[in-house]
Amino acid sequence: MGFTTEKIEYIFKELDEFFKDTGLHEPVLTRQMVKMWRDSRLNDSERTLYDKWSIISQFSRYMCHCGFPCYVPPMPRQKDRVFIPRIFTSDEMQQFFTAADSLRMNGFVASHCLISIPVLFRTLYSTGMRIGEAVSLTNKDVDLDKGIILIRKTKNQRQRIIPVTANLEAVLKQYLSYRNTLPVTGLEDDDAHFLVNPKGTQISKGAAYNWFRKVLKKCGIPFVGGNRGPRLHDLRHTFAVHSLMKQVREGKDVYCLLPILAVFMGHKTLAGTESYVRLTREMFPELNLEIGRVSSYVFPSLEKMVREYEK
Repeated sequence: MGFTTEKIEYIFKELDEFFKDTGLHEPVLTRQMVKMWRDSRLNDSERTLYDKWSIISQFSRYMCHCGFPCYVPPMPRQKDRVFIPRIFTSDEMQQFFTAADSLRMNGFVASHCLISIPVLFRTLYSTGMRIGEAVSLTNKDVDLDKGIILIRKTKNQRQRIIPVTANLEAVLKQYLSYRNTLPVTGLEDDDAHFLVNPKGTQISKGAAYNWFRKVLKKCGIPFVGGNRGPRLHDLRHTFAVHSLMKQVREGKDVYCLLPILAVFMGHKTLAGTESYVRLTREMFPELNLEIGRVSSYVFPSLEKMVREYEK
């Protein structure tokens, strides 16, 4: 059905670990057991707890269907998310990349992924990939001869092809020239990971987040934390806003660009992409009238404002 099982397996394992010492031998899940588990989840965020609650609720329904009466916990009401991503300016992105290039290791650690960090950050900003998509890339997914990257493992199970800009192509080729000198067998195999540590293994999302915060500190950009950012995912938002900004300044119709951007970023619907128009307006208020001018045929009420602007 297109679902990945990694998260579900982890949640089931966590549930098993919690109940393994309770002497439970019957295939049953009671209300008291669910309450015990819930009271123990003190460090889970609201979003994480909601995901786990959903899995347990579905599992209980399945158990009931199989003839084992279980308590089906009701889903908690999810709060409306009003998080506003951090959109970095062009100057901040330049500082960010300069800081990433200046990172150094104090000593050699085989699992250290610094060799891949500068190119990872540039790839995220230049393509709008999600971090999970980037670290899952294999060598066969990156075709620099054709100038494309194939995204196979995606959030919405929607594979897509992303073109590689000339600047990013130069960065990727430079990275490969160093990576391929590592004394690791099979490093250039088609199914081997593209972004690796010195052991030749896949870099983790957690390691990428840690280096991201170090780069923010070197740039003087405060990391607030507590799900208030800046987040590594904000590089994806910055890519989208900067892309729209560039196209609007070139006189393109932003509303005609939305379907293209939605496919490019792997969104299921335009709703996931429309918020970037709002962010573009907020970050670059001088573009409001330009957006109005190119869209005046869609919204005739804007024609008067556009005429006044052109005068």
